[in-house]
Amino acid sequence: MIRKLTMSVCILFVASGLYAANKEQERLENSGVVMEEIMNTPENIPQEILEKAECVIVFPSVLKLAVGIGGSYGRGAMVCRTGDGFKGPWGAPAMYALEGGSFGFQLGGQATDLVLLVMNDRGAQSILSSKVKLGADASAAAGPKGRDASADTDAYLRAEILSYSRSRGLFAGISLEGSTLRPDDDASEQVYGRKIKARDIVLGGKTTVPVSGRHLVSVLQKGAPRNESEKSAQR
Repeated sequence: MIRKLTMSVCILFVASGLYAANKEQERLENSGVVMEEIMNTPENIPQEILEKAECVIVFPSVLKLAVGIGGSYGRGAMVCRTGDGFKGPWGAPAMYALEGGSFGFQLGGQATDLVLLVMNDRGAQSILSSKVKLGADASAAAGPKGRDASADTDAYLRAEILSYSRSRGLFAGISLEGSTLRPDDDASEQVYGRKIKARDIVLGGKTTVPVSGRHLVSVLQKGAPRNESEKSAQR
């Protein structure tokens, strides 16, 4: 009887571990789907902006928290360019979490997809190091879309992070000031099957892109294969 009970408990722990891994892998796969769909919309992220981004963070289905709690909560994945100065091809994804902030009221009571573009080294390094508060630890702004980018591109690029939302088919820039962004190392462990920090995934150069992350990486590689920010820096 005791042996059967022990086996049942072991099976339960194994099953729950597999479920967690599948859940995070599915979240990573959904991030790729969201990014592809946004790239295929008529008024999407301007090409010239995406080409100058050093990292992209995708949060599929961000939810507003219950009344009385406030804010919103989302989990997703960040992919950065590899190499010195983030000049290489897109690398392996690290899992991230977004919490709190005033944007919950803008999102309403429905699930909303969010995309954040990290535009420079300082922004990337701060996000990789620890939890950051957008608007305080890292400057953030609602990202331009479509033709809007050409009017004041340099002003937009002064922000470390540009943010976008998609809800009910509508795509627009959104302010995320006041929300916090942090590495979700527990989720990354479920994806990769071992303990690994976001910084090691992104900067280590030895992490292989998991199957569940290949779609997201390929969408970014196809949409913006080269980092064009150096041209802007030389002006």
